[in-house]
Amino acid sequence: MEILRIEILNPKAKKLLQDLAALNLIRFKDKVDSITAFKDLLARLRAPADDPPSLDEITREVEAVREKRYGK
Repeated sequence: MEILRIEILNPKAKKLLQDLAALNLIRFKDKVDSITAFKDLLARLRAPADDPPSLDEITREVEAVREKRYGK
């Protein structure tokens, strides 16, 4: 299945699309506001963690990555 976003320039084209939908060749989906969707995603990503890591755990992880990257 391929999803396309189109801009209708001629009202007659909308009627053609509605006819295609009536034949079950295409389907209309509710318009999702991309800005709202992005804000929802950011809110989920920024939500506080259930069990945030301690400062020692963060330090150990950073040191492990540095060691792997730069090789001590």
